[in-house]
Amino acid sequence: MTELWSDDRLRWGMHELFKLIPNALGALHAESPYQLLIAVILSAQTTDAAVNKVTPALFAAYPTPAALAAAKPADIEQFIHTIGLFHTKAKHIQETAQQLVTNFNSTVPHTHPELESLPGVGRKTANVVLGDAFGVPSFAVDTHVTRISKRLPAVSDKASVRDIERRWTTALPETEWVQGHHTLILFGRRYCMARNPRCAECPLAPYCATGKPRLSQ
Repeated sequence: MTELWSDDRLRWGMHELFKLIPNALGALHAESPYQLLIAVILSAQTTDAAVNKVTPALFAAYPTPAALAAAKPADIEQFIHTIGLFHTKAKHIQETAQQLVTNFNSTVPHTHPELESLPGVGRKTANVVLGDAFGVPSFAVDTHVTRISKRLPAVSDKASVRDIERRWTTALPETEWVQGHHTLILFGRRYCMARNPRCAECPLAPYCATGKPRLSQ
C-alpha cells in the first residue's frame, strides 16, 4: 500500500506549487458576491472560460438579484444556452435570486448553511464564494484537486470530497487555504492533467506515487 503524504510533506508540496504558480486566482469574472455566486453555479461541468463568455450580457440584463428573480427561466436561457446543463442552471439561478431577495435582503449570505440552502449550491460552490467574495478561509475541492490529492497521494483512492477538504485544511494554515485551492486547480490544468501529465516539469514528481515512476520512462 502506498504511504500517504504527511502534513509536513503536503505543506512543502504546496509551497513548491506556490513558487511554480505564484499568486493563483480564480478564473471566473465577477464584480460582486452576487455575480460570483451566479457564475460559480453556472460553472458546474462547464469551463470557466465558457461561463465568462456569457456572464457579461447576463449581468447587464439582470444586474441585481431582484432583476434575476423577476425573470422567466426561458428568458435567462437565451443568455446561457451555450453552456452545459443550461435548462437546469437557468432554473437554479432564478430560484437562487428569489431566495436572496426573500430570505437575505437581496444580499449573498456568508455562512455554509445559508449558502448551501440555495438551489444549485453545494459545498464546493459555497467554499468558492466564501473564500473569493468574503475572504473567509475555505478550501474548495473540484475534479483537479481530487485528482492531484489521490495521485500524490494525500488521501486514499476512496476518499470523499469532504475527506480531501479536511486533509488539506488540516495540513495547511488557514491563511493558505484559498490560495492553495486555486493553485491546485491551475496546477491540474497546466501540469497534472488527467491525461498526459507533465511530470518531468513538476517539482513534486520525485516524491509522487504517480509521477516518480514516469520520470524513469
